[in-house]
Amino acid sequence: MKKLISLLLLFTFGLSSCEKDDICDANTPTTPRLVITFYDIANPTKTKNVSNLKVIGDEMEQGIVFNENLAVDDSLRYVTNASTVMIPLKVNDNTTTFKFIYNSLNPAAINTDVLKFNYSTQNVYVSRACGFKTIFQLRNTLPIVQTDPDGSIWMTDVTLENPNIELENETHIKVYF
Repeated sequence: MKKLISLLLLFTFGLSSCEKDDICDANTPTTPRLVITFYDIANPTKTKNVSNLKVIGDEMEQGIVFNENLAVDDSLRYVTNASTVMIPLKVNDNTTTFKFIYNSLNPAAINTDVLKFNYSTQNVYVSRACGFKTIFQLRNTLPIVQTDPDGSIWMTDVTLENPNIELENETHIKVYF
C-alpha cells in the first residue's frame, strides 16, 4: 500500500511540473517588410511590372530572394517581374540602403538606382512564444534619399505613401517610372 501511495504521489508531482508548450503560430504577424509598389508614370493610377528587377542591400552579395523555390545557385532566384516588392529593413540600425537594378538580366540595358531609407524603430511585444517584433516609422524629413550611380534615373518619382510600417498588406512607398 505504501508503494502504491508513493507511486501515486510521484506521478502527481511529475504531472504538475509539466507546462504548456509555447509555439509561435505561423500566422502571427512578425517584423514587417517595407512594401514598394511600382506605377506607370504615363498613367499614375495603374501599377506597372518592373522588368527583371534585382534588389541588393548594403553588405549583400546576391540580393533579396524573390523566388524561394529555385536553387540557391540560380540567378533567377534574386529577380522579379512584379509590380510590388517587399524588402526587409535593418532592425538594429536607423538607415537601410538598397540598389534597385532595372533590367538586371540584360547587361546592355541595366540601370541602377539607389534608395536610402531613414527610419526609427520600436520593439513591440507579441507574445511569450513569439517574443518581440520591430515596427518602423519612416522619418518626416528626408525619409527616402535617391541617388543614381550611373547618371540615368529610371525611378522618375518616389513618394512616401504610409510612413508607419506595421503591416505588409499596404503600400508604404510608391515608385513611378
